[in-house]
Amino acid sequence: MNVYTARRNILAATVSSLLALGFATQASAQQHVREQDRTDRHEQALTPQQRAAAQRARAAQADAQARKQDATRAASARNQANTERGAQQREETQRRVTEQQAAQRRQVQAHLQDRHEEQARHLDQVRARQDAQRAQQLQEQAARQRTLQQARQDQGRREDANARLANQRRVAEQRDRQMDGRNRVVEQRAIEQRDWRRRDQDQREAMQRDRQLRRSHEQQEHLIAQQRQQAINYQRYLAARQSAAQQRAYQLQRANRMAQYRYQQQYYERLRRQREQLAARRFDYASDPYFYTPDTYRYSYGGNAYQTNQYGAQILRQAANEGYAEGIRAGRADRQDGWRADYRNSFAYQDANYGYNGYYVRQEDYNYYFRQGFRRGYSDGYDQNYQYGRYDSGNDSGVLLQTVLGLILNLQPLGG
Repeated sequence: MNVYTARRNILAATVSSLLALGFATQASAQQHVREQDRTDRHEQALTPQQRAAAQRARAAQADAQARKQDATRAASARNQANTERGAQQREETQRRVTEQQAAQRRQVQAHLQDRHEEQARHLDQVRARQDAQRAQQLQEQAARQRTLQQARQDQGRREDANARLANQRRVAEQRDRQMDGRNRVVEQRAIEQRDWRRRDQDQREAMQRDRQLRRSHEQQEHLIAQQRQQAINYQRYLAARQSAAQQRAYQLQRANRMAQYRYQQQYYERLRRQREQLAARRFDYASDPYFYTPDTYRYSYGGNAYQTNQYGAQILRQAANEGYAEGIRAGRADRQDGWRADYRNSFAYQDANYGYNGYYVRQEDYNYYFRQGFRRGYSDGYDQNYQYGRYDSGNDSGVLLQTVLGLILNLQPLGG
């Protein structure tokens, strides 16, 4: 549009210049004609010399006029050329401006394109970060769900374990109630037996007093000497067994049976305290009722029968209960170590002396009934079902049920 306007302006200027030149030429021609007429009329009145001079003057004037016209035409041509150059310059300027504007538009478009691409890249980066964040959130959510599911599974297993333990406790309590019921039945029968035997009690007591009176002083002295020597031999035996107990502890430690090792150390410590107590004790044989109380019970094992009084019977009961308590500890230790059940391999079973003071019964008798209780305690401690006795977790000890204790000892009253 600007080029077209410039060209139209150039054309209008050219036409205007030509028209102005034409009008000037026509006016000059008319004036020349009039002057020529006046000159001709004047020459006719002149002499030949004057006419020649006038002609020369006119020729000079004509030349001047021609030069003037040529100058005018040259000026007009120059003006036209200047006009055309100005138009060309304006057109060139307009072209450069147009090109600059086009270049600026291209720069602006390139800048906008760059910004658009940069915004697109930024949006892609933002979307990528958002996708990564969503993926991380999904992974964290999945991890939390797995953790929650694992916690629920662990909780379920704990609840199942608690349910099994509760069921085992209920079964044990039911078994205890059954045993208590049987014990009550046995006790009721014992009461009934005491009722019908009551009439013979006075006679039996009289017989015991008679036996006590019949025991001579020499027999008591012999029994005291025998018991004294038995106690001395037992203390020597304990001293020797302590070394064996310590050696056994070292073997367990090397075998990495740490629970059984700790139990062995505890058993060793109990034997040591027992030895110290026995060494510090001053036994009063003269005032001890065992030595002038007659035998009232008969017991047997290994095909042999033996007799003892109520004090010896109490030691036998103690042997079975001490063995049961030690058996529980040994069985629990082997279970904790993951060791196979083997009560005969326990040092306490082989030793079978804890709780024995060297008096009233033979060491062999105490050992036998200690092992009977140990075997049952080991089974209850290893299996944790406690079918032979009761376990006191607070004191880490146990005691045989009366019915089981009665079956183990099988004490028979003499004369009954």
